[in-house]
Amino acid sequence: MIEWITAVLLVLGAFFMFLAGLGILRFPDVFTRMHAATKASSFGAGLMLIATIAYFQQFFILIESLLVIIFIFFTAPVASHMLGRAAYLLRVPIWSGTIIDQLQEKYNLHTHQLASEKKTINMEISAKDLKVKIIKKQKK
Repeated sequence: MIEWITAVLLVLGAFFMFLAGLGILRFPDVFTRMHAATKASSFGAGLMLIATIAYFQQFFILIESLLVIIFIFFTAPVASHMLGRAAYLLRVPIWSGTIIDQLQEKYNLHTHQLASEKKTINMEISAKDLKVKIIKKQKK
């Protein structure tokens, strides 16, 4: 039974890896290609490592595989983000079918800073108010 579960997980993992490769070849620009490569290959590698855990059923392989899964799931999105940011800074052309560039007016290409909506919260608390609250908590 374990062999069947392992086989299914390996086939699913290979399928997602295939989809990642297909996405890299078929998608029109670097940003959509990166999306396909990151999402599908991370999921495919995760499924293959889970198949490894299921097949060998040893504690050391469990720990090692889980660490690799965690490493992939943390590093792949960060690497994809950095590559996307570098591509945007280098003004790599986006697909002509892209409807809106959300960063166009918010990203400063000279300072490399992203401007966001300013949200201010007015909080006026005097030192006297803070002392009163602290004293009340201490008495209880």
